[in-house]
Amino acid sequence: FLSPGRGTILEQVSIENFSIMKQINNLIRVLNDLIEINNDRMEGYQRAAIELKKADIDLRAIFRSMANDSKYYAAELKQVVDELGAVSSTDTTNKRKVYRAWMNVKSGFSSHDRQEILESCEYGEAEAQEAYQNVLTGETILSENIRSLIASQQLSLQTAHDLIKSFKHAAHAMEV
Repeated sequence: FLSPGRGTILEQVSIENFSIMKQINNLIRVLNDLIEINNDRMEGYQRAAIELKKADIDLRAIFRSMANDSKYYAAELKQVVDELGAVSSTDTTNKRKVYRAWMNVKSGFSSHDRQEILESCEYGEAEAQEAYQNVLTGETILSENIRSLIASQQLSLQTAHDLIKSFKHAAHAMEV
């Protein structure tokens, strides 16, 4: 019953339990990172909607919708963290706080230019895509349900990224 050279049964069980707990804690950390990214995304789109000129009604509605999507995605991820018996994050990422601070300074000097706002949003969407991709291809062990949830959210975020990109290219074409 004992594996040769691995110690007593109690030691083996303790090592296995430690390994499982380490995997669960890593999963919780990764899920909380995605929650924070969605919190950032929600705040970013709310801010972008405010920064737009009054004539940019089309983008304002899209930005509000994307902010609501992120609120929903964060809630889905929070539910998983809660089911794992952990506390879900309510914060935003430190990396994003620096980026938002830069955006706030930039927006203070800008003329609420549609192109600039779309470029900032596209950058944020690319960052979110990278984070989701890293989770899906990383070393964190994901159950099939969690993997499916994250992949579904990533697909929706990719669609949003593509939409922002198309608006950015259209705005650029109008300027030329």
